[in-house]
Order: sequence, then structure tokens, then C-alpha cells
Amino acid sequence: MKRILAIFLILLSFGCTMKTDISTIQSVGEKSIVEGSVDSIYDEMLQKMTLTEKIGQMLIVADENSDTMTSELRDMLGRVKPGGFILFGGNITTYSKTLELVKQIKNTSDIPMFISIDEEGGEVQRLLNLEDSEVSDIPSMARIGAMGDVSLATKIGRVIGEELRVFGINMNFAPVLDVYSNKRNKIIGERSFGSEPEIVGKMGISFAMGQKSTGIIPVYKHFPGHGNTETDSHFALPVVKKEKEELWNFDLLPFRMAVSGEAIMVGHLAVPSLDSSNTPATLSSEIISVLKDDIGFQGLIVSDALNMNALQNNYTESEIYIKAIEAGIDLLLMPPHPEVAVKTIEEAVYAGRLDENRIDESVKKILTLKAQIADDYDEYADRSFLASEEHREVINSIP
Repeated sequence: MKRILAIFLILLSFGCTMKTDISTIQSVGEKSIVEGSVDSIYDEMLQKMTLTEKIGQMLIVADENSDTMTSELRDMLGRVKPGGFILFGGNITTYSKTLELVKQIKNTSDIPMFISIDEEGGEVQRLLNLEDSEVSDIPSMARIGAMGDVSLATKIGRVIGEELRVFGINMNFAPVLDVYSNKRNKIIGERSFGSEPEIVGKMGISFAMGQKSTGIIPVYKHFPGHGNTETDSHFALPVVKKEKEELWNFDLLPFRMAVSGEAIMVGHLAVPSLDSSNTPATLSSEIISVLKDDIGFQGLIVSDALNMNALQNNYTESEIYIKAIEAGIDLLLMPPHPEVAVKTIEEAVYAGRLDENRIDESVKKILTLKAQIADDYDEYADRSFLASEEHREVINSIP
């Protein structure tokens, strides 16, 4: 029932009405259905959306340096109508300004938005930028992983989730499921739960469960595994030189364990044993097919940031957008120029390069996930959750 009501909230945002007798709603397991299937609801929603609106849903945009709603940001959000927004340190200053910025971003869209962030703990904590409020300083995942206590990982995920909810954030690009197996790897390092694939998988999934309990959508990253690289994909394209069998039993194992998760982020790294053309995983249908077909993942597939040099140095902006969608990416993170992205994808559909059914496939997955956040979309946790006594006790239990 709750999920169907959430879907109706989205339907109402399109101004469409459905004559459905409430008695026809039945619950089956975790899925609520109307007259047998929710698919017809999403199909009707897609029919009412323009191609431009559907493409907009596939974008998570950023404005890394604005701590207020500038006219430029408002105009861009109004024109693109993106599916989400990612917050960075530059967006987070005081409690009041950050909260107001999130509320204003949300108010630019009739469809619930993914308000996302990278809040991993350790060296990646955007909330620590708050100037007038203390927040919990989360230890690195390496320290947490070393304890091997899945209940602790769950508690840490919950601490992060409760503090993110203070600002209406509903998606976190964490946990990291990369297995740290190369000591020269400075990109992942202590962001990883460790060097044992099963520990990484168990701790990561437990961390994610803690986040989910607070209403945060966890996004596992960086498939197919960034733990054995030395190159930082922010600057160049890393290459992972492992055979498929070794990858399957090591780097891919945590992602195989997380197969029932809501979302997985694909990284910008080449894996010749999976794609001999050395195409970055984000743009490789061969590598993404391993995730979808071999592993069986059916959730949302998110790209790493599209403004990173691993892509920008090797492909044109238009190629990046089109190839990512062709490869199977559902959600495009941080396109350098969102309006160019919409126009490029739109033109590719009209030219027959991309099939609109492929767009619909991704948008249906996006709207399905948004149904999970619609009920408490405009609710904000109390400020007292920030660095609360309960949160301090959890953190102080870590050696």
C-alpha cells in the first residue's frame, strides 16, 4: 500500500488522474500492485512525459561552488528538470543556508529528486564543511572493516543516514565495495573496508542496510572494482590487468554479494579481460553486461562523474553521453553541460542512434526507485541528530 501511494504522489505531479478503486490494491510480498501490475502505472507515466523530460530524469547535476540558489542554477534546473542534484563541500556552509538550498532545489521539480552526496566517512565527508554545526566525524572504512563487526557497520551507516536526513538528502554514493589489493593505490586506500573480498562485501552491505533504515538510498561503488589501480580516474584512465576468473572471485565478489541492492555505480576504468578495446567500464556494454547478465543485477546503474579526465581526455562530450546510455547506464552523474547532454541525447534518439525504448527502460527504473523516497521526501530530521550523544557513543566504540 505504501509503495502504491508513493507512486500516486508522482503520478499526481504530472496532473494525471487514475480511477482506481482502493479495494483493487493488493499487497504481494514487498510489492503492491494495482489490478495485477505496477508496470501499467509507469507506462502511463512515461506516455505523459516528453522525451526531454525523460532525458532530464537520467541526469544528476551539480553546481559545486554555490551555497545559495543563484539565478544561473535556478534557470538550469528549470530548463533541464534533472532527476537529481549532488551536493559538494562548496554547497555546504551553515545549517540554515544548506537546508534552504536543498529545499529550493527540490522546489524546482514536480517529480521527487535524488538529493545525493558522497558521504563515505574518513577522507570523504562533505558534511564536515558545516561552519556552525558540529557533525559526526566518521572514521575511515578501513578502521571499521578491520574490526569485522557487521553490526558496527550497520550502526555507522545509520549514523551517516540520520545526519544526512537532517538536510533532506536521500541518496548517498557509498559504500565503497572496492577491494584494496594494491598498496600503491592512493585513490581508494582507506576508503575500502579492506583487502578481503568477503569482508568488504559483508561490511559494505551492512553499512548500506544502516543507511536504508533511515530512508537513504545507498549506491555501491565502483564496479568492476577500483582497488587494484594506481591511476586516479579523475586525471587519466586506469587499466586493471586481471583475468576474468580472478576478477570474478576477488574484485567482483562484493558486487556479486550486493546483487539485490538498489543502485551500483560504474567506474571509469578499463579492464582488457572484460573488454579488449580498453573502453572505460562506464561506456562499455561488455563490462556492464557482466553486471547485468553474469551477476544478475537488475537495479539502477549509475555512472561515475562524467566530467572526469578518464573520459574527457579520450572522448568528445557527445560521445560520452551516447556511449554511456548505449552501454546500459541509467543515471548520468555530473554531465559537464547538462543542457548539452539533454540536446545530444534527444538528437541521438531522433537520428535513430538511440532507441527511445532504451530511454524508457532507464526512466522506469528511476521512477521505481523514487517511489521509495516519495513518502518522506519533504521531511527533514531534527538538527539534534547532528553529532548526537548516541552517534558519539557509536564512534567512540571504534579503536
